[in-house]
Amino acid sequence: MPAEPQAYPLSDITVIDLGQIYQGPYATFLLAMAGAKVIKVEPPGGEPIRARAKVARGSLPLAMLNSNKQGITLNLKTPRGCALLIEMVKRADVLLENYAPGVLDRLGVGAEVLMAANPRLIYASGSGYGRSGPKRDFLAMDLTVQAIGGVMSVTGEPDGSPLKAGPAIADFLGGIHLYGGITTALYERSRTGRGRVVEVAMMEAIYPSLASNLGMHYWSEGTLTARTGNRHGGLAMAPYNVYRAKDGHVAVICVTEEHWKSLARVMGREDLIADPRYENHTTRAKIMDEVDALVSAWTATLTKDEIAEIAKARKIPAAPVRDLTEVTNDPHMHERGMLSWMDHPELGRVVLPNSPIRYDGTSPMPLVPSPELGQHNRDVYCGWLGLGEAEFDGLRKEGVI
Repeated sequence: MPAEPQAYPLSDITVIDLGQIYQGPYATFLLAMAGAKVIKVEPPGGEPIRARAKVARGSLPLAMLNSNKQGITLNLKTPRGCALLIEMVKRADVLLENYAPGVLDRLGVGAEVLMAANPRLIYASGSGYGRSGPKRDFLAMDLTVQAIGGVMSVTGEPDGSPLKAGPAIADFLGGIHLYGGITTALYERSRTGRGRVVEVAMMEAIYPSLASNLGMHYWSEGTLTARTGNRHGGLAMAPYNVYRAKDGHVAVICVTEEHWKSLARVMGREDLIADPRYENHTTRAKIMDEVDALVSAWTATLTKDEIAEIAKARKIPAAPVRDLTEVTNDPHMHERGMLSWMDHPELGRVVLPNSPIRYDGTSPMPLVPSPELGQHNRDVYCGWLGLGEAEFDGLRKEGVI
């Protein structure tokens, strides 16, 4: 550990955040939690996810993804609004947007215009299918990207209908990759002095996650079912499943043969260790139903916590299936600072996440509540951009902010 606390790695970076819903805001949340000054720009009516607050007691996703940001409003459908954005870009390092491709170009503030105003700018674009290609202009949301990207075809039971993954994996994998692209481009700029356009397509970001499923698809020449339930995506490992316990379910997986031997011993079935039918994953996969029946018979005699303690002691990969109440109250993540309770001005007392990225020598950044709509208009326009009070008041009256 360093002797002195270190600064946050992006503490000298300013980001203009035009992100909306999940993909863009998560990328800029990670930037903010790495120390960047992030200015979230919303239209005067707010970004789409803020509308959820009108039918509920605030929007938890909005609060989760916009902590530690300044919030302003700006109407990019007005010439003055576009001119203000260009002025902000001149002072910024990064601009992120995840509008449909071409939207900002049509407004007159696309990548070419903004990078002409600031050649050092990193222009980051997130979309469903990318800024080029035949699917460029298809509307994209997490559900539709999961569908067209193959995720739904491999999710669910073999004899059931395709299912979406529960979490918004396309949005968040897109946001994580966009964060990586931005930081990579910032590193390049430190050597060259030049900015560049960085883009991430959600459909391309989710493709590598299909690795196990694609493996089975190729070796079976497409003859085996794509959906495997809770079993291994390539049907190449056993045991690998979710099993019933006395009080719920547990996930058990044996990655190595030592894992399998340890499991056989705790199940009281040491005889299986020398049985050639159970010798390795290849042989066990051929009798997968039999393997699952054996493991199920053992887990059914114990509680989830009892199985977890045995697995910990015997170094077997296993974990209880927990609900969201259990996860949000997880002592482990609270102790590490990933989760913390916050008295949010709109939501009340809630659990909010920090960044999962840790920087040795720097404590996780304390959370600041997500901004109310336009909360920092005066700070940004008058303080940072240097506008006078009369001009600021005029912008409000004209509907520019």
